Amino acid sequence: MTVSNPKILIVDDDTDLLDLLSMRLTASGYEVETAQSAEIAINRLDVSRPQLVITDMRMSGMDGMALFEYIHRTTPTLPVIILTAHGTIPDAVAAAQRGVFGYLSKPFDSKALLAQVVKGLRLSPSLYNQSDEFSGIWREKIITQSAVMEDLLTKAKLVAEGDASVLIHGDSGTGKELLANAIHEASKRGNRPFVAVNCAAIPEQLLESELFGHVKGAFTGAVRDHMGLFQKAEGGTLFLDEIGDMPLLLQVKLLRVLQERQVRPVGSAHTIPVDVRIISATHRDLKAEVAAGNFREDLYYRLHVVAMTIPALSQRREDIPLLTNYFTGVLSRKYNKPINGVAPEAMEMLVGAAWPGNVRQLMNVVEQCVVLSTTPLISPTLVYEAMHKEEDQLVSFEEARKQFERDYLVRVLKMTAGNMTQAARLAKRNRTEFYKLLERHNLDASVFKRASD
Repeated sequence: MTVSNPKILIVDDDTDLLDLLSMRLTASGYEVETAQSAEIAINRLDVSRPQLVITDMRMSGMDGMALFEYIHRTTPTLPVIILTAHGTIPDAVAAAQRGVFGYLSKPFDSKALLAQVVKGLRLSPSLYNQSDEFSGIWREKIITQSAVMEDLLTKAKLVAEGDASVLIHGDSGTGKELLANAIHEASKRGNRPFVAVNCAAIPEQLLESELFGHVKGAFTGAVRDHMGLFQKAEGGTLFLDEIGDMPLLLQVKLLRVLQERQVRPVGSAHTIPVDVRIISATHRDLKAEVAAGNFREDLYYRLHVVAMTIPALSQRREDIPLLTNYFTGVLSRKYNKPINGVAPEAMEMLVGAAWPGNVRQLMNVVEQCVVLSTTPLISPTLVYEAMHKEEDQLVSFEEARKQFERDYLVRVLKMTAGNMTQAARLAKRNRTEFYKLLERHNLDASVFKRASD
């Protein structure tokens, strides 16, 4: 995505002044949108986000300062310039203290106005200065026309300029890794590695080795030195997905790494310095997990320097047609299918669906439709069948967790040939607790002993 002409929203109930400002800014190469009241301006902001707002101070109804306070509350990174015929020092001081970017008295000098505009746009994070003046390569993988998502990306660009740890909240399938990668790409670390790991997908006894590495002979099966993900991400960004599922013992070791900026591979007597930015993500309520004793409070605050929340797809329905058409194009090329788009009735079904699996679920539905389509347009029937098939296939979190737990126990019993002592030690559980786990899943260790024999 490239923003070639920065957009400026002008708000004034004086139509003559509105026209004058519009002409001068348009002539200077800016895209201009106008509103004759603050209330209309708020509606414009609900639809799309400009890079700068210029508003008169005194207007009928909501005044310019009230409009600024609304913008500052909902989109704190959006610069606002206020114009007033009452250019008194108290007004200027009050505006500056509240965070207004610029303040000009009427009648204003055109050069002074344009200079303020240039300064304001330099502070607008949605205009990213990379290879050219207004380039947005860092966010090109995020497909959106949602004002809520634009606000999130504006915040992401601001966050990218520093090195603070970021904690991304969001339901499964909303695109937490995509946002983390966008922050990485926009940062000074963008030319270094971006390494992602799902903390919930790796067994506890392997996660430590995966993160910090191990040396040869550290444990059974460690036949060579293994470089951990912290070292692989050196100079770049390490993305810890589903951080809320990390075991408490490992949380302690992660906290030590973040504090000391060095890792100790499993089995090693030496530490290795690391320079890595941490971005983590979770679908859990980590505050509640801290209160329940499942997540360390000190680690929570270490990771939670900046918090960001990705909205569910149901909260950004205006993106569904855009995402659907994008996925249709990509997948029709992948499967070499001559599909031109989606039938209007089919699109209505997609826009109105609940989408508990969010963008990932939408992509799966579109993929099924593309694979099975025999016409240039994806039909409502295909969409209906794909959506219901997707619902049937989606199991609850508890069911998925039970299946993972059972599969893990089976693997451990196979590795130890049904030896309960070794299996419990490998799972880092006492024998009684491990036996209860086997009972819960109706597993008999003796079966694995006989299979081994």
